[in-house]
This record gives sequence, C-alpha cells and structure tokens, in this order.
Amino acid sequence: MLYTICIALILIASVLIILAVLVQNPKSGMAANFGASNQVMGVRETTNFLEKFTWTMAIAIVVLSLVATLAMDKGLVAESNSEISKDAKALQEQMLNTEAVPAMPQAELPAEQPAAEPAASSAE
Repeated sequence: MLYTICIALILIASVLIILAVLVQNPKSGMAANFGASNQVMGVRETTNFLEKFTWTMAIAIVVLSLVATLAMDKGLVAESNSEISKDAKALQEQMLNTEAVPAMPQAELPAEQPAAEPAASSAE
C-alpha cells in the first residue's frame, strides 16, 4: 500500500516539476535579452518561487524513491531476482552452446602483387 502511494506521489511530483521547468524563464540565449523588462513588476519573486519549487519537487522525488524502495514487498523482489538469475543462466548456456559468430563480417584482403618497375626515362 505504501509502495503504491509513493509511486503515485512520484508521478504527481514529476508532472509538477516538468510544468515548473517549462514555466521558468530561460537564463541565457536570445530570450534573456528581453527579460529585463519583466523584472519590473515582481517577476523576480515568481522566479525565486519557481526555483525553490523545482528544487523541492526534485528532493521530494528522491526521498519518495528511497521510501518506495524500502516499502517494496521483499517476497516479490526475491522472486523477481530468482527469475532474472534463471534467465541469465539460460542465456549464458545458450551463448556457450552456439558457435562464435563475429559481429561484423571480415573483409578479405587482396593478395599482394609485385610492384611494377618504374618506366625507364627516355631523356638520356
């Protein structure tokens, strides 16, 4: 139950952080040149709020992820790990039983031919 609640809160926090980042003004680039007029009517306070909100949501996502990891059902995790190890062993056995096929086909090198002798100069 706690795991499901944490996952739902992580999803909500993720959507909120995406929206907060999209609303923020860019700090550099061509749009930053036009940003000076926006700081007259209290937009600076809005940017501080959005930045604090973004950091808060990021920290909330990290904390909720750790809580969700601790709240996972241990039996399901052990069962999943055993299935993964079975699959890994099956793949290893399959790779050992098949012939080694190179990832890229090998190119054939042309046989070396004797170097042609330089033409005799006729300016004697």
